[in-house]
Amino acid sequence: MVPASFGAGGTVPRSTYPRRPLALDVPRTGNLPEPRPTPPLPDLAHAVRHGFHHEVGFKVDLARSGRGTCTVTGRVEARHLNINSVVHGGVYATILDTAMGGAVISMLRPGETAATTSLYVEYFRAAREGDTLTARGEVLRRGRHFVFAEGDLVGEGGRRLSQAHGTWYIWAAEPAGPPPKRSPRRRRPGTAPERSAQR
Repeated sequence: MVPASFGAGGTVPRSTYPRRPLALDVPRTGNLPEPRPTPPLPDLAHAVRHGFHHEVGFKVDLARSGRGTCTVTGRVEARHLNINSVVHGGVYATILDTAMGGAVISMLRPGETAATTSLYVEYFRAAREGDTLTARGEVLRRGRHFVFAEGDLVGEGGRRLSQAHGTWYIWAAEPAGPPPKRSPRRRRPGTAPERSAQR
């Protein structure tokens, strides 16, 4: 039996939605500089009173933070709620990203900068207005250019509300002087020199 949603012969009817081009028709400029954080990155002490997390009512707890770990706390206010009167999922993502990012910053060497490249958040339970949220981020592994971190978010009485893991990219310290000049390519014995194409 063919479902009523299918056309004659069991074929799927054409969509009524307008087709969109696969590529956006946006003019592209030439070689733009790669966006990256401006060194030096602020440390955790600076993050106590600065940053997006601070603007929305959360703070870094220095007493419970250290090398490779960071704790962020805050109290749920009316502005943090969604239309269902529970905490908006973006609040969970913000506090977890801040905690894990703070843990990553604590592992950077002088001159290095870092930024989030991926963030995956799982939501277990909802929090309500008046609840205190505590997120703890921890670095799992630091490589040359990538850092892997995880975070846990708990509410009243240590009740686990959410967890996350993410990846951060590390830019190495920029050299103080001009970049070194590239040496000319040497030809292997028995090969003919390359000739530029003539028009």
